[in-house]
Amino acid sequence: MDPRLNQLLQNNTVWTGRHWQQQVPAYATGYQELDQHLPGQGLPKGAITEIHYHQDGIGELRLLMPMLAKLSQEKRWLIFIAPPHIPYGPALAAMGVDLSRVLVIHPSKIKDELWTLEQALKSGTCSAVLAWPREVSDPQIRRLQLAAQKGDCLGVFFYRRQRAQSPAALRLSLQRQQNVVNIGVDKRKGGWPVPSQPINLGEHAIRGQDNIVQGPWEG
Repeated sequence: MDPRLNQLLQNNTVWTGRHWQQQVPAYATGYQELDQHLPGQGLPKGAITEIHYHQDGIGELRLLMPMLAKLSQEKRWLIFIAPPHIPYGPALAAMGVDLSRVLVIHPSKIKDELWTLEQALKSGTCSAVLAWPREVSDPQIRRLQLAAQKGDCLGVFFYRRQRAQSPAALRLSLQRQQNVVNIGVDKRKGGWPVPSQPINLGEHAIRGQDNIVQGPWEG
């Protein structure tokens, strides 16, 4: 083997077919038909997952709810950073999320947003950080990936625009088609992309703007 390629393999900077067979630490989403296509049968722990969607409220949060309900029992924090709408507490509680473990942060400046993201990911006190970055570059995502790895934290970034490429470990895309939410795996470690397929997220997941989980919270 070319020594240069061997050096890359030793540094773990390229993927090989063997990676798919390795046990990747991950959190199951609770949707078996999706998990079966993901390394580790879920969203990668200690890494960044990107979710692309075209319309608020088509299921981008509901997709994560079974997983977040379990993570909220870990007694670490679930942090929402710069969500476009205030998460609606009663709806989260109804889905099993322990609200005492939820924090919502709205940094006023982009640089503060990135700083908050990095601190939350690497702190070791958060099981998951959900963020809606306004601007983030590929080098910044690589840095945030290292922060997530250091903090053993799941990072999920939401975008309403399609990024051409990204160093994130996993990329999913959601599209609404009539009464169905189609979910595609655009990038996964150790495997080819998976075409979009319908996933049943529940009857309330695809009503678009009417289904946005938002405040104000009561009591």
